[in-house]
Amino acid sequence: MKKTGIFFGSSTGYTADVANRIGRALGIDMADIHDVANTAPSRVGGYDMILLGCSTWGDGDIQDDFADFLDGLEAMDLTGKTVALFGCGDESMSSFCGALGKIYRRLQSTGAKFEGSFNADGYDFSGSDAEIDGRMVGLVLDEVNHPDLTDVRIAAWLKTL
Repeated sequence: MKKTGIFFGSSTGYTADVANRIGRALGIDMADIHDVANTAPSRVGGYDMILLGCSTWGDGDIQDDFADFLDGLEAMDLTGKTVALFGCGDESMSSFCGALGKIYRRLQSTGAKFEGSFNADGYDFSGSDAEIDGRMVGLVLDEVNHPDLTDVRIAAWLKTL
């Protein structure tokens, strides 16, 4: 099995909770779940599989702590690493989980292999920067309007990794 690390940015606690739930589902040690507010981007170097979690703010903005972390990641060579994205947002906003799309695009030049695109059926959103060719670039969750779907979606997403 690939050595897996989870890195998340969370302002309200939703994304932190999801990161921990994903970690438990995968049997990942708590030491391998990192809040990017106090983690150097270079820590991803110790992992083969990197799960990146970020909440979306405003009109598709990346969570503040994650924005700083992403600057460091973007400068790294992630060749040989697999990256999967997950995030929390509100389907009623103009760019549902749009931060994931921004992260995905910015990390394209790092050499990382991406996995975990996800079908957003069941949500009612008008648009998202995270949607490419009818699929989301990662797991999208709405803990405000659809917390009842979270565990089922996490389980389904993990099967794709």
